[in-house]
Amino acid sequence: MSRIGKLPITIPDGVTVEYKDGLIKVKGPKGELQFRHHPDMIVEIKDKEIVVKRPSDKKFHRALHGTTRQIINNMIIGVKDGFKKELEVNGTGYRAKMEGKNLVLQVGFSHDVVMTPPEGITVKVEGQNKIIVEGIDKQKVGQFAANIRAVRPPEPYKGKGIKYVGEHIRRKAGKAGVKA
Repeated sequence: MSRIGKLPITIPDGVTVEYKDGLIKVKGPKGELQFRHHPDMIVEIKDKEIVVKRPSDKKFHRALHGTTRQIINNMIIGVKDGFKKELEVNGTGYRAKMEGKNLVLQVGFSHDVVMTPPEGITVKVEGQNKIIVEGIDKQKVGQFAANIRAVRPPEPYKGKGIKYVGEHIRRKAGKAGVKA
């Protein structure tokens, strides 16, 4: 049995869950999300709890079991509290700024990189080197943060680039120098 899949999901106060024909709609103070799960998975809602069950012990169903449960759980957390990813821009002359809804990155290229966040995602810039990505959909928040980081990933010699706050970059030594 899946360790994650068998755990019941408690529905907190202020969050409503509707389930009809395989479509789960979750409404909360921050917004509304919906998810159509795989038709093989069995979702039961009873007394402020959601339980996800699987029809068999096949490998495919075991894989879907925990995933389905966690997606529903993330939807509930998202509409109640939201998700947030923080990134840092490190490097001489590297900076980030907002122009309207667009994020503009100056990270050592001959041009500025302009990124438009998807619907439901808000981006804030604190100072010139801290980017905060927020939203209710965990997948969209994580994907947009990964797209920002992919513009200029941190390099191992000086650590220049865009990294997550708290991410550790393994550093390399530079050239050894000439032995005389």
